[in-house]
Amino acid sequence: MARSAGTTFLRASEIRRRWFVVDAADQVLGRLATRVARVLAGKHKPSWTPFLDCGDHVIVVNARRVRLTGRKEERKVYYRQSGRPGGLKSRTAAEVRSAHPERLVESAVRGMLPKGKLGRAQFLKLKVYADADHPHEAQQPEPLPAALAPAS
Repeated sequence: MARSAGTTFLRASEIRRRWFVVDAADQVLGRLATRVARVLAGKHKPSWTPFLDCGDHVIVVNARRVRLTGRKEERKVYYRQSGRPGGLKSRTAAEVRSAHPERLVESAVRGMLPKGKLGRAQFLKLKVYADADHPHEAQQPEPLPAALAPAS
């Protein structure tokens, strides 16, 4: 009986990273976050390796104009804890949007990435801006193609 050659994995030195830009205006937050998390993790590449950070950089612009469906604007609550007794703070999505609109997208994407060291490394490749301008023109970002969206 012939033995298979086995699985070959990508080496860290062979990883090629691209830069993509996504316009969040009038896009549903969860659907946008799944597309972005997939690209950050590198699952859109045929050379995806589960234990390596082989994803691409993603720039999200117009985070202020991202859409929330239903009544999430007033009912969705974001929590943070200072670590001290009684230090639990909560804000609705509307309050977060008015103070720091980029945190809506960051929070949604962070929840879809792996927990631990790998997920933190992947999250560092996400850049979110409330408005349409960003300081990453030197990286020559290209629009994220619809073909990289997850299968529905």
